[in-house]
Amino acid sequence: MTQTSPDTASSSPLETVRASIARAARLAGRKPGDVNLIAISKTQPVEAILPLIEAGHRQFGENRVQEAKAKWPELKARYPDLILHCVGQLQSNKAAEAVALFDVIHSLDRPSLVRALAEAMEKQGRHLPCFIQVNIGDEAQKGGCAIADLPALLAEARSVGLTVEGLMCVPPVGVEPAPYFALLAKLARDHGLKGLSMGMSGDYETAVTLGATYIRVGTALFGARN
Repeated sequence: MTQTSPDTASSSPLETVRASIARAARLAGRKPGDVNLIAISKTQPVEAILPLIEAGHRQFGENRVQEAKAKWPELKARYPDLILHCVGQLQSNKAAEAVALFDVIHSLDRPSLVRALAEAMEKQGRHLPCFIQVNIGDEAQKGGCAIADLPALLAEARSVGLTVEGLMCVPPVGVEPAPYFALLAKLARDHGLKGLSMGMSGDYETAVTLGATYIRVGTALFGARN
């Protein structure tokens, strides 16, 4: 996808990404409004985030609890309709802080985190929708539950009252992502889940054509990170 410069082109990066989402959705016979764009704002200062908020964008994603704590409480106080997604690996000992700060969890991947989140949500009276992260490429260096472990993890999450909205994945780098997105979509169907958190700056259009309901886009909106 050709990116446009926000200060020289007629369309902003946000408008360009939204148009690409709409085009991919229509090609797949889907409604563009069924695809949620999460602007991944990790490492981005508040000054870079504010233009998107002022343009009407409301869904953002952060990887780390500590970084999110430094930026988002004040922004959410100013803009109460913001939705903040936790898209990075989450330590069980950070579950309480995550439940207090975020609105959606995309990285549920092990039983200990299931229990920690369930306890924190019960104590705080905040019942956040969750996505189970699947290690779709069976990569040792990546988080996510193994495909074979998905049924048991989903059953445990449901048994303690977590709302599992869908599945999330990060395909292997440098290979065609479509088969991995298609596999995640099949796994979701097999387990009665409608949500699919998949697709990033380099492959979100493919993800949309294969059913993504949430895409996680950073570089295409903010530019390359330092």
